Amino acid sequence: MTGVLESYFHLREAGSDVRRETLAGLTTFLAMAYILFVNPAVLSQAGMDFGAVFTATCLSAAIATLVMGLVANYPIALAPGMGQNFFFLTLVLDGVGWRQALGAVFLAGVVFLALTLTRVRRHLIEAIPESLKAGLSVGIGLFIAFIGMVNAGLIMKDPRGLIRLGDVTTAPPLLAFSGFIVTAALTARGRRGALLWGIGISTLAALALGLVRFQGLVGAPPSLAPTFMKMDLSGVLTPRMAPVVLVFLYMALFDAIGTLVAVGERAGLVREGRLVRGERALAADASGTLVGAALGTSTVTAYVESAAGVESGGRTGLASLTTAALFFASLFMAPLVRMIGGGIRTPAGASLFPLTAPALILVGALMTRGAARVAWDDPTEALPAFLVMAGIPFSFSIADGLAIGFVAYPCLKLVSGRRREVPWILYVLGAIFVMRYLLLS
Repeated sequence: MTGVLESYFHLREAGSDVRRETLAGLTTFLAMAYILFVNPAVLSQAGMDFGAVFTATCLSAAIATLVMGLVANYPIALAPGMGQNFFFLTLVLDGVGWRQALGAVFLAGVVFLALTLTRVRRHLIEAIPESLKAGLSVGIGLFIAFIGMVNAGLIMKDPRGLIRLGDVTTAPPLLAFSGFIVTAALTARGRRGALLWGIGISTLAALALGLVRFQGLVGAPPSLAPTFMKMDLSGVLTPRMAPVVLVFLYMALFDAIGTLVAVGERAGLVREGRLVRGERALAADASGTLVGAALGTSTVTAYVESAAGVESGGRTGLASLTTAALFFASLFMAPLVRMIGGGIRTPAGASLFPLTAPALILVGALMTRGAARVAWDDPTEALPAFLVMAGIPFSFSIADGLAIGFVAYPCLKLVSGRRREVPWILYVLGAIFVMRYLLLS
């Protein structure tokens, strides 16, 4: 079996082995397992069946991640995206039926796949300057760390909407901070699988403190029937729905590009400015949206939490196969997954995720090393890169943070008399970003 895996995934060439890839896949799964419960909680508010959305989330994540691993040989997992699901809910609350919203997701996925097959997306990725790619990696790292700190309860929003220090004297933030120290110490000592060890130790501590309760291992999966193939395609083909489809396409396209480039760089999959096997990875990502809409969930996309597995040593699609298998198993292991990734309720009614938050904070910190690759002595390169770094975490959106830098880059080059240094596709992209925000204003 080891020989088969070696020949298919080229583990030695990637500097990895079966054990390391398996641990990486498990680490990625634990870092993003929260989506199995958050996504149904969000979409059920749109009138969708909670259990059916849970099953759709498990299956869409498993299938899309399996395709990514087998077709692209990437250690990157996919699942219904945070942000896209809230936009889905907003549409429904504004009067769009959830079946129509699913139809919009599906149609956006069709266009998404068409752009991939015509290689438009690959040309776009290759046109991104090195400084912007580095800024993108740093920005996503800060974004991951921010998500981790929020999940841990270390920072929070006050009633005025301002970000401030959380109630760090309560058990969940203390557990998360302790877990971070343990995980960071294991990383500093060169312990293989440090992130996974950290999650395991934090889980045992939470059990001992009574913060989580063991409720068993297995249970029957909920029926998929209430959402399976329920999208309304005819209702999408109207002028009113055209902007909705475009927004879904925009979010899927640029969230995916940002994640693939940033995580791909950490995994050694960006060489000479190009994603290795880029067309396959992009096609796998696009197919996830189609599968998700058919099963009954919002846009499926590559997850930045995959960086946790990459930092644990994941370098090939074998890590993704492990993650996919765990998503499949989650259909029958909801009690166990809920204990680790389902969060801890606070007296105020909020949900915190102190068991997986330390891994996100540490991964985010490690990804900021990309700042060294920015050409800081050239303002036309450094300033747009900085806008991406700051824009992603501050806007709480990879796509929106990316837009700020991609508009600034050609503008700054143009007014500096260096317009020929900008690939033509970046001028087109900058104009598209500007038009997108003008249409939404």
